[in-house]
Amino acid sequence: MAKRVKWGIVSTADINRKVIPGAHASSKVELVAVASRDQARADEYAKAWEIERAYGSYEALLADTEIEAVYISLPNTMHCDWSIKALEAGKHVLCEKPLSRHASEVEAAFDAADRTGRLLSEAFMYRHNPQTKRAKELVDDGAIGELRLVRSAFSYSLYDKDNIRLRTDVEGGALMDVGCYNVSGSRLFGGEPEKAYGEAWFGSSGTDWVFAGTLRFPGDAIAVFDCGTAMPERDELEAIGSDGSLFLDDPWHCAVPVIELRRDGKVERIELEPVDSYRLELENLSDAIRGEGELLLRRDDAVGQARALEALHESATNGAPVSL
Repeated sequence: MAKRVKWGIVSTADINRKVIPGAHASSKVELVAVASRDQARADEYAKAWEIERAYGSYEALLADTEIEAVYISLPNTMHCDWSIKALEAGKHVLCEKPLSRHASEVEAAFDAADRTGRLLSEAFMYRHNPQTKRAKELVDDGAIGELRLVRSAFSYSLYDKDNIRLRTDVEGGALMDVGCYNVSGSRLFGGEPEKAYGEAWFGSSGTDWVFAGTLRFPGDAIAVFDCGTAMPERDELEAIGSDGSLFLDDPWHCAVPVIELRRDGKVERIELEPVDSYRLELENLSDAIRGEGELLLRRDDAVGQARALEALHESATNGAPVSL
């Protein structure tokens, strides 16, 4: 077995609590460092999570020559800038989703990856889960006939305006926080959209509290989704074809991986073993670094994602469909 890849985490964001256990459990990942903007905070965090090294600045972690890869969990508007800095420091990068809603920024980040000979991947953890892979295979193999519609939802309740997910200065809001999953899932089955339309309700924080979107794909397929930070917890996806449908009750977290294949008046339940999606995304990049696997999420997917988010945001702002 190849030597474990040495990883560092840039930021002490809340999402880390979902990523770190998988890193510690993996035989391919060695989590050795974490960085904060404050040394005391970094020290405290490293001790709590049993991480060997603590750095009081992001720059200091990037200067550690033993670290091969970094996971970036900074606010949305810092994703591409710090991905570029990490790549230029010689690190491979797994950056938390969404990389950006500006396609030009994502292109610039991948240009930096190409220039430095390092790998960059957007951290949509659900894409690495066997449930997602199996669902995609079923649709591609014609289990529901010709794809007609992808319907999805992702929402929760949050009313703390100081929470980073509701701050306009870091491009928070429903579309960026959870709607990006809807967009990613729609694109997984439908391909790259040719037209986007969005409607948003902007709450008192200035961010979109509810967002509904439509994506039109080449051919006959359409995707409709809703997401929100001011609704009950909901998460589901259904791919509907000419001959049946495929339903996922837990498409994003994949905590209880079950696919319901509905056709001919019957429901077939396809149950899969639970697996840590966060561990899998770390291992995917680690395998690619060691030359033992292919990177799942690369430039084309990340740029396509950013273009769709950009178009949806523009449409909701201007009140008109946007062609991609």
